[in-house]
Amino acid sequence: MTAIVNLLLSITVLLGGVRSQAEYIVKPEKYNAKTLIVADLPAPADAPTEDTFIELSEVNMHYVVWGEPGRTPLILVHGNGGTANSLKEAARYLANDFTVYVPESRCHGRSSDPGVISYELMAKDLMEFCEALGLYKPVVMGHSDGAINAIQLASDYPDLPGAIISCGANSNPRTFKPYFPAGVQAKNAVQPDKLNDMMLTLPDFTEEYLSRVTCPAYIVSGQFDIMWNSDTLYIAKNIPGSDFTVLRNEDHSSYMSQNGKKAYVLARNWLQEKGMWD
Repeated sequence: MTAIVNLLLSITVLLGGVRSQAEYIVKPEKYNAKTLIVADLPAPADAPTEDTFIELSEVNMHYVVWGEPGRTPLILVHGNGGTANSLKEAARYLANDFTVYVPESRCHGRSSDPGVISYELMAKDLMEFCEALGLYKPVVMGHSDGAINAIQLASDYPDLPGAIISCGANSNPRTFKPYFPAGVQAKNAVQPDKLNDMMLTLPDFTEEYLSRVTCPAYIVSGQFDIMWNSDTLYIAKNIPGSDFTVLRNEDHSSYMSQNGKKAYVLARNWLQEKGMWD
């Protein structure tokens, strides 16, 4: 019976997802479609101001800092399999206006591997990271798994972030376009990896769970992202007072890890609207 229910749910998500992709073309306003215009940007920072480690309860976390100390903290959270270098270009531009912290998640990069990983555990690590460094009401901007981490952090620890910018989060593995989990499953069959296992089984963001987010939230995806446009709408509609956009002609990484200028413009435009730009 459970298998039948799961199949019916998957078919329902698939049909709704396909419809949302077509609908985007004829009703872009429903998805608050925007185009990122890159112009008149400040010069990017040349080098980080700090490259070090901090010992948390379960993880020795490696992180990099860009920008002058004392500004509003902004935490950039990379995606599955990424490192601090994945969002380096975004950090270089954002360092003009924020003190930018780029931690490496557990089991990633130079951070230690405690043997287990989940979005819940990574959110706990981020909470401990903020407490250890005394980061008050940081802006948390995440890409892909980092976008999921931002939502998880804001739901599990609603008093911690000042705002979140979630770029390319999915609410459930069922909301991926079918080609993506198929590729992950094929890769996992050849070389099993707990990072892939996590993507194939988590998260499970229910309406009630999303409703716990109380900070300003910007839910973002690309028109050609790896999850359906309808999932971005679902997440945004269930986070009270959140803003959202499905970006025109962007995919999962084209405006984040592949283009630091676009990531900067995305953050700047929204944070200025919220009065949170230094």
